[in-house]
Amino acid sequence: MADKNFTVERERTISAPADVVRAQLVDFHRWKAWSPWEDTDPQLHRAYSGPDSGEGARYAWSGNRKAGAGSMEITHVSDDRVEVDLEFTKPFASKNVTAFLLEPQGDATRVTWRMTGPRPLLMRLMGPFLDMDKLVGKDFDKGLAGLEAAARA
Repeated sequence: MADKNFTVERERTISAPADVVRAQLVDFHRWKAWSPWEDTDPQLHRAYSGPDSGEGARYAWSGNRKAGAGSMEITHVSDDRVEVDLEFTKPFASKNVTAFLLEPQGDATRVTWRMTGPRPLLMRLMGPFLDMDKLVGKDFDKGLAGLEAAARA
């Protein structure tokens, strides 16, 4: 049987300083420019609460079947890391932790986007048919490309 937890991780070197990249990550209003899921529903309902950015900033969404519904909260910001608690309510309930690791490399920044969470029993039994890396890995790649475009704009 598969592991009880999953990790999905992608990396990209972005041609922008870490503080510019971090600014995109800590403000949910900016996620519309780069998040791979923002275009899944043209009628997506968004709600922001808490501070405008940084720790405690919150974002909730509700959309069509593909977009689903859920919420996020920024729980940690430091020079080299931004952490977000992620909760899905639709199409299925799940709670995960997302981390963006920032490693300056001269004028560029190596960004690692990592999501971890529990693998429900059904997902463990289904094994390779419900592989989280296969389900969202391409979205992470798309998001990191969008993050680079937004950070360079």
